[in-house]
Amino acid sequence: MDQASIIEICQRHELPTPSYLVHLGVLERNLQILKDVQDRSGARIILALKGFAMFAVFPRVRRVLCGTSASSVNEARLSLEEFGKEVHVYCVAYTEKDLAWYSTVAKHITFNSISQWQRLKPVALGRANVASYGLRINPEYSEVETDIYNPCQPGSRFGMTAEQMEGADLEGLEGLHFHTLCEQNADTLERTLEIIERKFGEYLHRAKWLNMGGGHHISRPDYDVDLLCDCVSHIRAKYNLVVYLEPGEAVAINTGFLVTTILDRFRSGDHDIAILDTSAAAHMPDVLEMPYVPDLIGAGPPGDKASTIRLGGLTCLAGDVIGDYSFDEPPNVGERLVFTDMAHYTMVKNTTFNGVPLPAIALYDPDEDQVRIVRQFDYRDYRNRLS
Repeated sequence: MDQASIIEICQRHELPTPSYLVHLGVLERNLQILKDVQDRSGARIILALKGFAMFAVFPRVRRVLCGTSASSVNEARLSLEEFGKEVHVYCVAYTEKDLAWYSTVAKHITFNSISQWQRLKPVALGRANVASYGLRINPEYSEVETDIYNPCQPGSRFGMTAEQMEGADLEGLEGLHFHTLCEQNADTLERTLEIIERKFGEYLHRAKWLNMGGGHHISRPDYDVDLLCDCVSHIRAKYNLVVYLEPGEAVAINTGFLVTTILDRFRSGDHDIAILDTSAAAHMPDVLEMPYVPDLIGAGPPGDKASTIRLGGLTCLAGDVIGDYSFDEPPNVGERLVFTDMAHYTMVKNTTFNGVPLPAIALYDPDEDQVRIVRQFDYRDYRNRLS
């Protein structure tokens, strides 16, 4: 997609700032890739709401995907009310009340531990139960380099190892679930499956379904779709089970932009500083958690262009810094900047820290060349989160 066209769209349409702008053309491209994977491999793909839960686009997404993956009652309710297809649930732990409700609405429910399954089995298998139950496994292998996102690090609270499952009473469990990837390609999945087959092969032969989790960057331009399809097809054929994938980012990758305005410019020590009407801490928290420096249209790495400027957020957090960028010409107060790939893990994680307003949410439809403001937030949204 031509980034210059995004700047032109933002200039031509009266967008408030800050705003998340989602490009429906890119979303459709991603969905077509996911449809192709389903058609070729036989995998069933569901949307992980933890990554992307913009229900304004659910009518488009549900034309392709089979359902959603939820990790809370709120996500499951959103799926039932707005998506309207299969609901798959995984929580690290369940209350009896929540599990009793999940069991009446979910297709699959994954337990995190054997002890929890054995303790709550009577609730799970109640008279109104419609769900199939599974167990999350931990292959003790992951190629995720950032510890905060590594589900297989030593002492992980996610899933059961092969040693823990040996000799355990697993009666009533029909599926297995693993989630070990984070923004990775199919070669990582291939290596992971080799270990899972070696450690958990006996359980795969008895299972009815396998959920391979998320973290598959399927719609990224360099992703090896052929290898993914081969991996899924191999597992389906060898073990005669249904395979699910639950990406979040692969649905929304490269669809979103964060449009912001420069409010102030000044010098601090060796740095030129620009303060924006957005915030890394409040509006794009993965910038600080991952951490990473998001791409900015028209800008380059520090020192790459004539003028290098540090872009800072609006909150009082000292570390609310988005990053250092270089420009051909220094941007001025009042000028708009556009960050890319800002749909996933932004709207679902943002906060009103300091009372900073949440960005508006907008859609761009390239077929109609129209921008529609879906939602704007005000004082009541901030106040109603408090007491």
